[in-house]
Amino acid sequence: MLEVTITHDDHGERGSYVAAVAGSEHTGRLDWVARGGDVRVATHTLVPPAIGGRGVAARLVEALVADARAQGFRIDPRCSYVEAMFRRNPEWGELRA
Repeated sequence: MLEVTITHDDHGERGSYVAAVAGSEHTGRLDWVARGGDVRVATHTLVPPAIGGRGVAARLVEALVADARAQGFRIDPRCSYVEAMFRRNPEWGELRA
């Protein structure tokens, strides 16, 4: 199984989730901006080809969803990948802004 460590850089009005993959200098990221007090707009997900195709982007979205559940915010999936993940996971529906 791929060893991925997700960290979250939260700067209040914007932030990102960063995925570090063991054995690689490449990282994936999911960027967001705040809208109102309880919505995070997922704006961009990027995983370089060197670490792509192994579920890294999905792990980034899952980290965002886990934080939404734990912290009580909702997600506006403007990023096409995040939108696709919401379509594949209808149980996340209550988290959609």
